[in-house]
Amino acid sequence: QVQLVESGGGVVQAGGSLRLSCAASGRTFSDYFMGWFRQAPGKEREFVAGITRSGGNTYYADSVKGRFTISRDNAKNSVYLQMNSLKAEDTAVYYCAADRTLVIVTATSKFDYWGRGTQVTVSS
Repeated sequence: QVQLVESGGGVVQAGGSLRLSCAASGRTFSDYFMGWFRQAPGKEREFVAGITRSGGNTYYADSVKGRFTISRDNAKNSVYLQMNSLKAEDTAVYYCAADRTLVIVTATSKFDYWGRGTQVTVSS
């Protein structure tokens, strides 16, 4: 089992920044591909960003490329999402997720473990 706890959400004005954190426990963190997802009211959960086990490769949804940066610190069992130039459409609950895969995954069904989420609200 892997337990994931997100933090860092809040209310920010459009154009502002937030940094989300996700703390993992329970298993060897470096064995997991990590992803950030988000879900807005009335919409399906969608992939935002992913990072490979070593942190050597990252992947982003087109909607956040150039604005969001995913990173991880395996020594601290944590993954982060730096969000800059936030827009109203970025408003959602943000979740981190873990999957013990050696390949890139972006589908929600592929991830085995999920946090409870943290709310991000961008006011325009």
